[in-house]
Amino acid sequence: MEIRIATADDWPGIWPFLREIVAAGETYTWPRDVDETQARQMWLVTPPGRTVVAVDTDGTVLGSAKLTPNQLGPGAHVANASFMVAPSAAGRGIGRALGEHVLGLARADGYRAMQFNAVVAVNTRAVALWRSLGFEVVGRIPEGFRHAVDGYVDLLVMYRRL
Repeated sequence: MEIRIATADDWPGIWPFLREIVAAGETYTWPRDVDETQARQMWLVTPPGRTVVAVDTDGTVLGSAKLTPNQLGPGAHVANASFMVAPSAAGRGIGRALGEHVLGLARADGYRAMQFNAVVAVNTRAVALWRSLGFEVVGRIPEGFRHAVDGYVDLLVMYRRL
């Protein structure tokens, strides 16, 4: 597996699993019916942000992440990131590899910390992954997410220094 900066040519490999994950309504705060044009604009970020892909040896996109400043101006020294792994590639360590890679990019870009604003509390695999990579829960929004299966569940704000 290789992790590299995404190009426009990677979008056809990202869009099918991004659409599936968002439509499921279990992990992302995006509109479940997001259209392809809007999703592409939201995922393939412009500088200073960047989007990466994890690709298999045959070029298949297995997952993707985007790295951006969490805020503008005086808050731009804290990074934010979002991650998606193709459901067909789950359990292969791709999320961890993307997480480690993006943390390295954030450090190299001079960010001082990384913050996740909306980790769905019942997404236990993601919460465990981020904790194992040094993130801590610094806030909780009670019933901040309307989960497609579990109803209203908490959102976590997670943070780590770089």
